[in-house]
Amino acid sequence: MSRTEDLIRASQAGDRSATEKLVEENSGLIWAVAKRYIGRGTEAEDLYQLGCLGFLKAVEGFDLNFGTQFSTYAVPKISGEIRRFLRDDGAVKVSRGLKEQAAQIKMARNTLTNLFGREPTVNEISRQTGLSPEEIALAETATAATESIQRECGEEGFSLEDVLTDTESEEKMVERIALRQAIANLPERERTVIQMRYFHGLTQDRVAKVMNVSQVQISRIEKKAIGQLRELML
Repeated sequence: MSRTEDLIRASQAGDRSATEKLVEENSGLIWAVAKRYIGRGTEAEDLYQLGCLGFLKAVEGFDLNFGTQFSTYAVPKISGEIRRFLRDDGAVKVSRGLKEQAAQIKMARNTLTNLFGREPTVNEISRQTGLSPEEIALAETATAATESIQRECGEEGFSLEDVLTDTESEEKMVERIALRQAIANLPERERTVIQMRYFHGLTQDRVAKVMNVSQVQISRIEKKAIGQLRELML
C-alpha cells in the first residue's frame, strides 16, 4: 500500500494530522486545478481554498478497495467544488461598465430595427452608440447567457458539456483537459465562434452580427472548428 493510501486510511479513521499531510503533499495538484478557473471573478487563494474543500471530500469518499488511482478520483471532486461555487455565486462576473454598454447597445439595436425595419449591422450600431465594433462584441459576449454549452451541435449531437463537466471517469477527465487545450489551439476566428456559441450562449445569427458576416459563414466556421477540435483530440 502506498504512502498516500496509508494517509487516506488514517484520515478516514479520524487522524487529523494525516489529513493535513495529505493536503500539504497534494497542494500542487489542488493549485493545478484551481488555476484553470482564475479570471472568473474569484481570487486565486479563494479558488485554492475551494479546491481544498473538494479535495477533503475526495479523501472522505475515496474507496481504497475500488482500484482507482486517488488523483484520478480527486481531480473531478476538486474541480466540481470550484465549479459549484462559481455557478451558484455567478460564474461570469460582468463589470458595471459592460452591463451599461450592453444596455446602450440593446437600446440602439431596438431603435435602429424600428427605423430600418431590419436588424442593424454592427457598424450601424457603432455609429449610433459611439462604441467600436470590438467594444460591442465584448459587451454582448460578456453579458450573454451561458446555457448553450449544453446544446448539441449539428447532426452528430456533439455537446461541449459532454466532456467539460463529466466527473466520473479518468478517460473523460483527460478528454475535458484535452478539449480546453484544443480550443486554445484553434485559429482565432474559429476559437471566437466556439467561445461565443458554446460558452456565451449566442445564436449563430447573433454571432454573425457581432462578427459582421453572414449566418451561413458562421455555420461553416463552426462546423469547421468542431471538425478541427475532433482532429486535435484524436
